[in-house]
Amino acid sequence: MILPIVAYGHPVLKQVAQPITADYPDLAKLIANMWETMYNGRGVGLAAPQIGLDIRLFVVDSEQLKDDDDEEDDDVRLTKGIKKVFINAQIIEETGEPWSYEEGCLSIPDIRVKIMRNETLRIKYVDEHFVEHIETYDEMNARIIQHEYDHIQGVLLTDHMTPLKRNLIKKKLDNIATGKISTKYKMKFAK
Repeated sequence: MILPIVAYGHPVLKQVAQPITADYPDLAKLIANMWETMYNGRGVGLAAPQIGLDIRLFVVDSEQLKDDDDEEDDDVRLTKGIKKVFINAQIIEETGEPWSYEEGCLSIPDIRVKIMRNETLRIKYVDEHFVEHIETYDEMNARIIQHEYDHIQGVLLTDHMTPLKRNLIKKKLDNIATGKISTKYKMKFAK
């Protein structure tokens, strides 16, 4: 089932999400719905707060970037794509040379922000079967994970902007928060 994406301005997007246990109700169904919702919005990642749930869960599929011939981007650094579920994730370490890339977000449509992020991260998480992993990711995989991890930490793209830049797009952000926008996917607005 395709779920509505929570728009900028909704309080759940600014909260630090809570860990879950293996007995979380209908977890498999929730994850399936998140995949469907993410693909419907043409995203490469989706975090639970973006569908209104205050839990530490996100999904990432960078494999589709390898297959996306229509949008060749020289800045996309991706050797191998991943498709994974991250539950109760904790970033252990971020290393490597910081690099800038213009990111977008399903919760903040039509806004792109250049963000500097470290090129490598080490992360601890459990998968959808609650098997624990400690893994290292780099390039675009690291960036997508860092972006989704920001969501479960209550951090948005706009938090990476200078106050001046945020002020320059204030009207656009207000329009997103109040539903005065048009998207090709369902959204849920706070106001």
